[in-house]
Amino acid sequence: MSARDRILGNVRSALGRAEPDDKTRAAYDARFDAHTRNTVPARASVPHAALIERFIAEAHLVGATTARLDRLDDVPAAVASYLRDKNLPARIRVAPALQSMSWGEQPVEVGYGKAEPSDTATLTRALAGVAETGTLLLTSGPQTPTTLNFLPDANLVVLTETDIVGAYEDGWDRVRALGATPRAVNFVTGPSRTADIAQELILGAHGPIDLHILVLKN
Repeated sequence: MSARDRILGNVRSALGRAEPDDKTRAAYDARFDAHTRNTVPARASVPHAALIERFIAEAHLVGATTARLDRLDDVPAAVASYLRDKNLPARIRVAPALQSMSWGEQPVEVGYGKAEPSDTATLTRALAGVAETGTLLLTSGPQTPTTLNFLPDANLVVLTETDIVGAYEDGWDRVRALGATPRAVNFVTGPSRTADIAQELILGAHGPIDLHILVLKN
């Protein structure tokens, strides 16, 4: 029995429930597959070109920065420029999903995989961007480790224009289309912040101080 099975077994025991049978599992699956969409605001129901502009505008309102690039091959140069402008070390931890990208002669030390405590900047890929609020939809998995989203001071995220959707409901549709549900789905809106203490805004309380979104046309 795995640690996960033991934990779920303890939860079921505390609730007085038995292991779900095939009929119950089928009911759960049917409910997941036959979900009903919630209310979608009018601001999220506009032509796609307008959604792209709204996403960028909303991202800026919550403290994120953006750069618009033509293609994936432009990312390494944009990353090198960002690290230089922010006076950050010329090194970055990159999601395996982007491992095929060539860094050429860029003066950046590149590592792949999950983030380490010593990493100051990371680069990952978003499943979707929600124009309604300028929010990134980030999923966990071997190709996009969740630690990349939260450990560094600076998180850079690749997002293609075709993956920008109107509302959260559209984002969840992207998750369901994956087939296998990721262990974690994170909706990230701007850099980490809190104002819990004396209503003083503090950046980087639970994650990155800087969030930079690289929006690709192709």
